[in-house]
Amino acid sequence: MNSSALDRFYGAIPVFRGFTTLMDPAHYVPLPDDWLIGVADIVDSTKAIADRRYKAVNMAGAAIIASVTNNLAGREFPFVFGGDGASFAISPDEEATARDALAATAAWVGEDLDLKMRVALVPVAAIRAQGLDVRVARYAPSDNLSYAMFSGGGLGWAEAAMKRGDFAVRPAPAGTHPDLTGLSCRFEEMPAALGLILSLLILPTPGADPAAFRKLIEDVVALVDKSPNAGRPVPEAGPEFRWPPQGMDYEVRAARGGSLWARRMRVFVDTTIAFVFLKFGLKTGNFVPSVYLRQVVENSDFRKYDDGLRMIIDCTPQLAETLEKRLAAAAAEGVVRFGMHRQDAAMMTCFTPSIQRSDHVHFIDGARGGYASAATAMKAMLPRAA
Repeated sequence: MNSSALDRFYGAIPVFRGFTTLMDPAHYVPLPDDWLIGVADIVDSTKAIADRRYKAVNMAGAAIIASVTNNLAGREFPFVFGGDGASFAISPDEEATARDALAATAAWVGEDLDLKMRVALVPVAAIRAQGLDVRVARYAPSDNLSYAMFSGGGLGWAEAAMKRGDFAVRPAPAGTHPDLTGLSCRFEEMPAALGLILSLLILPTPGADPAAFRKLIEDVVALVDKSPNAGRPVPEAGPEFRWPPQGMDYEVRAARGGSLWARRMRVFVDTTIAFVFLKFGLKTGNFVPSVYLRQVVENSDFRKYDDGLRMIIDCTPQLAETLEKRLAAAAAEGVVRFGMHRQDAAMMTCFTPSIQRSDHVHFIDGARGGYASAATAMKAMLPRAA
């Protein structure tokens, strides 16, 4: 493959619209056999969540995507945000670039966020040797951008291999700082409007009937999509932006160049300007605040598929109960494993390399544990299911 392997493969995958069709196998294309899967997560994220370090955990997960993107000079590649980590696919031509980004991010997470991040690059060929696969699709939540969806069971195996210490990427030397340009968490938490914010994680039980699992996922997505009692956790007018923003300290730590004081002053100025422009609807160049906020809503990554369904939804307690009963019945039948976590708000971590472009990405998680707590709940159910 030549240097345009990433662009030629991923860019050629047709984009699909309509999240209710996410289980259609026609959307998914096998990754080339010589590609690699990058995986990252926070070690003992359960303790970090218990210590209420929600923003730090999400910032670490999003930092992987920002670092790899910036190292690739903004070129599009398939990735998925998992709350306390991230996964992505890369061609062999970009292996060194991705490895450097993973190593630098792991070092930064340890030094600046006081969290331990493990990272790995897993060959797709090693995954297929296990009888699993990695297939990727491109889902467009809006006209602005597309997100990757993964199927085949390979991402789960890659994550398990990483946790065993296989294919590990060593953190870079102390003091190494990744390029996290565009990474921030300036918006306020988004309170539930319908009753609660539900973090939902649904995975297939090993050996489960694929047709039964597909039907279950399609039923859940259709139930949420058609219900007046559930919706996107991001307000239609966009999330609130106050000054100083809650995540300002994390943005300071993500900034590069100069002393901590100098970075703090730069972020102070940047966030002040951003607040004024958004508050008063001021335009500059191609930046129109109302358009940008509409894109923030449209580009919010609140539901996805990476060998399992992940959703952060605003819903009524009654709908959450209905979903839990439906999933518990499917779990009893050996079709799924699932975890749910109820909280009062959602939060957003943003990756906006340029305010002049429409493809800025906004990662959504629950504000009180989110996906990490849903995963913990799922693990707690496994002995009972067995």
